Amino acid sequence: MTQTQTGEALAAEGTPVIELRHVDKHFGSLHVLKDINLKVGKGEVVVVIGPSGSGKSTLCRTINRLETIDSGEVLIEGKPLPQEGKELASTRAEIGMVFQSFNLFAHRSIIDNVTMGPVEVLGVSRDKAREEGMELLRRVGVAEQAEKMPAQLSGGQQQRVAIARSLAMHPKAMLFDEPTSALDPEMINEVLDVMVELARGGMTMVVVTHEMGFARRVSDRVVFMADGAIIEEGKPDEFFEHPTTERAREFLDSIKGH
Repeated sequence: MTQTQTGEALAAEGTPVIELRHVDKHFGSLHVLKDINLKVGKGEVVVVIGPSGSGKSTLCRTINRLETIDSGEVLIEGKPLPQEGKELASTRAEIGMVFQSFNLFAHRSIIDNVTMGPVEVLGVSRDKAREEGMELLRRVGVAEQAEKMPAQLSGGQQQRVAIARSLAMHPKAMLFDEPTSALDPEMINEVLDVMVELARGGMTMVVVTHEMGFARRVSDRVVFMADGAIIEEGKPDEFFEHPTTERAREFLDSIKGH
């Protein structure tokens, strides 16, 4: 399936939750995103893969303007992403983001990490935020860690807390930027299991990852990037079994056996 065909198919299903139109981004003389066009429909799980340095993480970070763009536009539910100020903060609150590093507040307890956003940004009462926060911590399997500090948890536990913290904001979509890359191998599956459950529950997700098993099993669509551009995209079985571009075939050959 070509990029244009995929976009047309999604457009027929209503306004995308996330849309990038002709997005370009430079870091100095380095052209890191080249004419990116991408639509993510409601409830869709899009996994972005590709070699290191292909622009995957930058693409992910432009969706909530953690990285600015040089040209093009980013739309959330059909509305251009605000440039700055309260409107941008409000939109960011609606798009959850989980990073490679867990980015928890080291001096706050786990439950405080989860409840800060709802209380301070959404105006939820502390009691209600705590009740919902504990339910989310149960959902990701770390409720018994609620009163501990982040440093007392394993990397896998901290990443699950980071997911709960994003979910506490009731996001329209979730962005995952290499969420397992900083984890020890035995901790990876405990985070991926939470992400699988989110996907099955209908969460709209954009996931940048090297976990090909996850991409194949969970995604609705795989987007392959190389050299700052989207080279190919399609359903996971089609992409992994019958890639249509030489660049994608080279990439898949290079990771076989890993």
